[in-house]
Amino acid sequence: MARLLIIGSLEGELGAAARVAIARGAKLGHAEGVGAGLERLRLEGADLALVDLRHDVVWLVQALSAERIACPVVACGRAEDADAAVRAIEGGARDFLPLPPDADLIIAMLEAAGAAPRNDAPLARDPAMATLLARVAQVARAEASVLLTGESGTGKEVMARHLHALSKRARGPFVALNCAALPETLLESELFGHEKGAFSGAVAARKGKFEQAEGGTLLLDEIGEMDPRLQAKILRVLQEREVDRLGGGAPCKVDVRIIAATHRDLLSEVAAGRFREDLYFRLNVVALRIPPLRDRPSDILPLAEHFAIRYAQVNGLPERPLAPLARHRLMAHPWPGNVRELENAIHRAVLLAEGHEIGPEAIELSQPATHHAAATPAAAPPATPTGQVAALVGRKVEEVERELILETLSHCLGNRTRAAEILGISIRTLRNKLGEYRTAGIAVTPAPGQPPSPLQIAV
Repeated sequence: MARLLIIGSLEGELGAAARVAIARGAKLGHAEGVGAGLERLRLEGADLALVDLRHDVVWLVQALSAERIACPVVACGRAEDADAAVRAIEGGARDFLPLPPDADLIIAMLEAAGAAPRNDAPLARDPAMATLLARVAQVARAEASVLLTGESGTGKEVMARHLHALSKRARGPFVALNCAALPETLLESELFGHEKGAFSGAVAARKGKFEQAEGGTLLLDEIGEMDPRLQAKILRVLQEREVDRLGGGAPCKVDVRIIAATHRDLLSEVAAGRFREDLYFRLNVVALRIPPLRDRPSDILPLAEHFAIRYAQVNGLPERPLAPLARHRLMAHPWPGNVRELENAIHRAVLLAEGHEIGPEAIELSQPATHHAAATPAAAPPATPTGQVAALVGRKVEEVERELILETLSHCLGNRTRAAEILGISIRTLRNKLGEYRTAGIAVTPAPGQPPSPLQIAV
């Protein structure tokens, strides 16, 4: 379940926010002040922290950054606290939650932080998915490591949570970490924790994800993006069942089941020298591949109906069926974004639909419902570049690439992970490119919560 930390008094409106989160299945932690909250984050971690504006939100954000603790912070207060909210956002808080709390907004913030609990078992009507779920039930009660593979958006984390829920560790914590979302130094501290004085800013000892998942399950999502040096440390944990905190003198024993997930072909990564072969075989004791949505067509309409009901309830709207033409349109689409794309499409449709049904006009899809391009007459002359393409002629590839990367990053408000997904490159490649641009003195949109570097100049 999602781990939520609330900092402030639970007797007033912040307590109402806590009750909404608990009703959605979140595991609640509480601290009266930012000092106590920081201590809890060192020891237990959290997926999201809600902090009353009457406390020093900026101090907490800066302390988390100095100690390399990756936990998004949301400032909470009344509408008249607007000035304090602005200072908190400028100081690095991810968002502002107005009080009294709106249930839908809390759910949206949990989802944005990757902390929204999904208690539903994976939905399966298609034989391919039913076969997979039978295999999951078969291996869930074992202790072996599991490697989940599949395209982006197929539901690897949902499947990992389902596997944990069926396991003997179900009463223990489920801790998830996206290995592509953090730079190497921060990822290392998140995984293994650190001792006091391990680096500048490490003013106290802190448990990493392995220790936080003690007695439960740790999901290492997008493990194919992990740096080889950290891969070696992960291998040692799997072999020795102990972790070395940064700056630590003695290892700590851990009892954790590992589930790794990736959209990459790890065997190809091994052949290319980007992924350790010994780690691959340690993780690949049980391999489960989640099929793309286009290969499980019998699940499309049941999933769409499920999402239509869910988002009608979340948004306080009446439940409406999918019109026949809408169903046909959904079945004709290739779903390159898989279940994630389908969920987003239905969420929009629930909000846009008018009348007693969800019609095809409310369903906005990312591309035409077929992969086949229109046939070009054999006698047609070669196309000449026009419009935006013509504007690229005569420019160097490096310049066009740089402009595309920087514009995409700006569009994503500095979110490196989202920009890498849109660009179709790894987060490591994106960071390397941005490092080159900074070295050349080119301004780069800072990550959320980080101020722009005074050394950067605009181009």
